[in-house]
Amino acid sequence: MWIIDPLDGTREFSEGRADWAVHIALWIAGELALGVVGIPGEDLVLSSADVAAAPEPAEGSPLRLAVSRSRPPAVTEPVRAALDAELLPMGSAGVKIAAVVRGQVDAYVHAGGQYEWDSAAPVALARAAGLHTSRIDGSPLVYNADPYLPDLIVCRPVLAPRILAAISDYTDGDS
Repeated sequence: MWIIDPLDGTREFSEGRADWAVHIALWIAGELALGVVGIPGEDLVLSSADVAAAPEPAEGSPLRLAVSRSRPPAVTEPVRAALDAELLPMGSAGVKIAAVVRGQVDAYVHAGGQYEWDSAAPVALARAAGLHTSRIDGSPLVYNADPYLPDLIVCRPVLAPRILAAISDYTDGDS
């Protein structure tokens, strides 16, 4: 099954910004087999077929967390605090996940509503680059089941335990 988002970041596109993307993913037999993310504003196309491993951060540099520039979820602040991270606002989910893949940021955490077409291609790309991908409770991201897939984490594998713990502490405090 093809999972396509022809315009991820409609608001950014309509404002003439560069941080929107085009997503194409191929799901075969229960797995994301291919993901392609195009970022026309940067004249860039990234493919899971040939993506390099995500680069390591520079020694001593602060951790960076990609966040929505218009609607950051409430969970952002506890994760930022737990990582002592700098927040970098960006547009579409594809651009944010591509930023993790490219080493521009260290993590992207989203909670608050997305569909599988918002993340399938970028998640396939992230997985091919050796990054951690999951729901915010640590469970796997499952495609071609329920199209509503409201939350996700994409990060360097070493950061996943700290991010998951921060989210767990935050959500336990809300109960």
